[in-house]
Amino acid sequence: MREGRDRMANGCEHPAACHSGEAPILASATRKGRFWLLIEHAGPWAAELEECRLPEDVHRLISRARALDIRPQLIRRPGRREARTGPLHVYLAAAAVDEPWLAEGFLERPDDLDLGALVHGVVPESCILVNEPMYLVCTHGRHNACCARLGLPLARFLDENLPGEVWETTHVGGDRYAANLVCLPHGLYYGSMSQAAAIAAANAYRHGEVVLDRFRGRAGIPEPLQAAEHFVRAHTGEISVGGVAVESSRSVDDTTICVVRRTTERGTSRFRVVVEPAVLTAPCGMTCADGIPTYRLAGLSELTPVLT
Repeated sequence: MREGRDRMANGCEHPAACHSGEAPILASATRKGRFWLLIEHAGPWAAELEECRLPEDVHRLISRARALDIRPQLIRRPGRREARTGPLHVYLAAAAVDEPWLAEGFLERPDDLDLGALVHGVVPESCILVNEPMYLVCTHGRHNACCARLGLPLARFLDENLPGEVWETTHVGGDRYAANLVCLPHGLYYGSMSQAAAIAAANAYRHGEVVLDRFRGRAGIPEPLQAAEHFVRAHTGEISVGGVAVESSRSVDDTTICVVRRTTERGTSRFRVVVEPAVLTAPCGMTCADGIPTYRLAGLSELTPVLT
């Protein structure tokens, strides 16, 4: 009970297991991460983007992005609060394409940014491709205190080890899993991150791989499909970022039945995966009024190739 009181004093009402990595966090990445608009803004950050003190043309840019189902985020360098001057600095990320990409732009007129090109998987003329990955750490304390308390030290640590590749960002979803890390352009979500776990995940991503420990899932796809991918990875040991993908799915009541493709240098195999929603009740005292939503594996079998 002492631990629960201490966490509530720190502004945290989440089960302790969520932040420590003991609770299951699979299949909890946002569905709204197929395309990203990242806007550099030192702050301060209000609880919601619409409440932030931003120029009117930047608010219009955010509104246009939301209308096209592009996820807008504010970003800033770890530990720095100086407001930058000059053109608006943005990054665009396309995660929902065959070969995800990240691009950078400096905009004199935010209204001219071609967001329609982004949703068609095309780099706008005002931006150029970026070859290095980007790591986002949620530090949005006005949205949830845990994100600042746990995210700020993680962002600074990662920045020391991966200079130039790490940004603080606004709410990414899943406050209960702080500290949260997002790897772009693929939109890989990790949660409950320690410093060691975050470095392991970042290094793996640089090599085109996923670390299943504390992996929340791939943004932009429904949670049951994220779960199906996770269970195939766990079953096969496949860790390459593009090595596992859901080809088709259908729902029967609360059950989701998926065909998941695994691709390796030796060829392609497919699995029938059945997942069901579940709720974990953590023994965490008075701070855990609600259960932790997750998914359970109800069936997994390899499909026999059809010979033609």
